[in-house]
Amino acid sequence: MGIMITEKAAAEMSRALEEKSLSVDEHVLRIGVAGGGCGGFQYRLAFDDKVDESADDVSTQHGLRVAVDRKSLLFLDGTTIDWYDGLEKRGFTFSNPNAEQSCGCGTSFSC
Repeated sequence: MGIMITEKAAAEMSRALEEKSLSVDEHVLRIGVAGGGCGGFQYRLAFDDKVDESADDVSTQHGLRVAVDRKSLLFLDGTTIDWYDGLEKRGFTFSNPNAEQSCGCGTSFSC
């Protein structure tokens, strides 16, 4: 199943890559999970220039290469990442079917 990135989210991530003068061909969007936050786990998004094919699940979505370490994929499998741009807030949203509870901030969860 993996992680799905919507076209809007991929466009925003590509814009951020360009803004940082990073090449789409040489960098991946690394998605992961780390301990912390008010829910127990926090989502992590970062650009990376290294990929380990044996330890990462790698895909290309809307022209953007995405890497997820296999440990994080256990918590993120089936997650959809979207971009929300409204009057009250702006940012990436995570729809994670594995999360039993999500924090009000939208960046942490528990399983």
